Amino acid sequence: MRRLVCLVSLMFFPMQFQVFAGQLLPVGRSIGAPVGFASACASYRWLCRGTPSRATAEQAGMPLLRKVTRTVNLRVRSTEDRSADDWTLPVGGRGDCEDYALQKMKDLIDAGFPANRLALSVVIGLRDENHVVLIARMDDGDYVLDNLNNAVKPWRATPYTFLATQDFRAKSTWRVTLAGPRANEFS
Repeated sequence: MRRLVCLVSLMFFPMQFQVFAGQLLPVGRSIGAPVGFASACASYRWLCRGTPSRATAEQAGMPLLRKVTRTVNLRVRSTEDRSADDWTLPVGGRGDCEDYALQKMKDLIDAGFPANRLALSVVIGLRDENHVVLIARMDDGDYVLDNLNNAVKPWRATPYTFLATQDFRAKSTWRVTLAGPRANEFS
């Protein structure tokens, strides 16, 4: 009997985790890009190009995602934009959520992570504020890289409501996401 319980638990829990971790963010119709994205797209060619690298996301791996998240979160100090929603790489070691996400995307692409497996996403944060995170698409699902947390988590394991996400293939296009705990308030 003990073996049967162990066997059933080994089969049940990994499947439950796979369902939780292995999901892609749902996307819908196209939507206008956030304010500030167009100028960032014009400034940073890598942001709006979906060119795949020779490495796959799995080869680049979760350790790289964790390393870049920790490194950027430690290196950059949080600040508010001086002008209205200016999306740039951190300046003088300071930046807001978009700046952190852009720096992580750049660092990952420079390290060989496929650009067509990275996308920015606008979410509603814990205090009802708009927030931007980076999404990394792995073979087993979409993961969030956040400046408020050093952990790289499956999107469903975050407290965020996802509103809009950069298209992984057509990088200058954004899509309605509407996923997470408050998504039904916006549909």
